[in-house]
Amino acid sequence: MALNEQDLRYLRRCVALAEEALDGGDRPFGSILVSAEGAVLAEDHNRINSHEPTWHPEVALAHWAAEHLSETERAQSIMYTSGEHCPMCAAAHAWAGLGRIVYASSAEQFAGWCAEWGLPPSPVNPLAINEVAPDIQVAGPVPELAEQVRELHKRYFGVTDSDKA
Repeated sequence: MALNEQDLRYLRRCVALAEEALDGGDRPFGSILVSAEGAVLAEDHNRINSHEPTWHPEVALAHWAAEHLSETERAQSIMYTSGEHCPMCAAAHAWAGLGRIVYASSAEQFAGWCAEWGLPPSPVNPLAINEVAPDIQVAGPVPELAEQVRELHKRYFGVTDSDKA
């Protein structure tokens, strides 16, 4: 599915939220939940270091939606995010009955960056969203935004150009 200017605008905001997370000492991930009419309903960024290890923005927004939106509103919503949902977040999204997901960078890209930088593998396999929640409509990655997300992760992990293989 092709992305429109609204999709790109919201994804750019997700990247800005990811940078806010990074500036606050957390891993750089940010997400926005948008209504069918295009209104921002809620937004958040990663808080795994400042809150608790499972405080991913996608889970936080799924919880928020379950508490504040009707089943129909949840199904019609769109989740924009700087990075493709991890399996935990994809499951929360599906269980909350949320709609489409649009992401700037993929789980496969993130895993590749970490391997390139010599980082230990994640404790969770980098599955694509549809491997966990097959009925969710997804779009992404977006190459120019994925590169910005990559640079944020490089900063988080303290990777310099001299660290590259």
